[in-house]
Amino acid sequence: MLELDGVHSGYSNSEVLFGLSLSLDRGQVATLMGRNGMGKTTTLRTIMGSLHASRGRIVFDGIDITLLPSHKIARFGIGYVPEGRKIFPNLRVRENLEMAARGDHRSRWTIQTVLKLFPRLGERLARPGFQLSGGEQQMLAIGRALMLNPKLLLLDEATEGIAPVIRDEIWTTLSELKSAGISILVVDKEVEELCKLAEKHHLIEKGVVAWTGTSVDLQADVELQEKYLAL
Repeated sequence: MLELDGVHSGYSNSEVLFGLSLSLDRGQVATLMGRNGMGKTTTLRTIMGSLHASRGRIVFDGIDITLLPSHKIARFGIGYVPEGRKIFPNLRVRENLEMAARGDHRSRWTIQTVLKLFPRLGERLARPGFQLSGGEQQMLAIGRALMLNPKLLLLDEATEGIAPVIRDEIWTTLSELKSAGISILVVDKEVEELCKLAEKHHLIEKGVVAWTGTSVDLQADVELQEKYLAL
């Protein structure tokens, strides 16, 4: 479904990705892990078109999206939950969801189905985004991405800075989305939770994928975790 082949990308004159390659199958959940500054966010932003690859190729669902703008990539079926959520703080919860809507009454994801997934948002539909807690804003950001009815969901720092009780709800929700058949590429620091959720892990070091493997392989290799994930 998604393939990055030798992708180089970065900011202005500063290159961050140095020939990064990875793949994700339809319906699969995979992770990007690594220490800060290794290229995880840059990878997601490059897939989404916020940054453009200077070299290499990105193919999604058989379509070369390497140089396409973000809005066209979203239309092909990629939903993006960026680090920091980036909701519209002065718009009400309902308005944040409505403005992202793509599809019709037959679509899987509507305001009603998003609210079923996140009942807390249903209790806060009339509130502006800035009045939500950090965890509620993350729910809204995920819900907004789902309103695009995506085939693939990209999540950057899925549970960072969120209260433990809501963090647990987010992990449960991601598991439900996996069961619904949505492909997910997720960045987070919670190795244990990521290993429960995902089938495939990519460890990034200095802009390249240094290791790819399963949850069993990752959990069994303490030395590997210390090399690529320890602070």
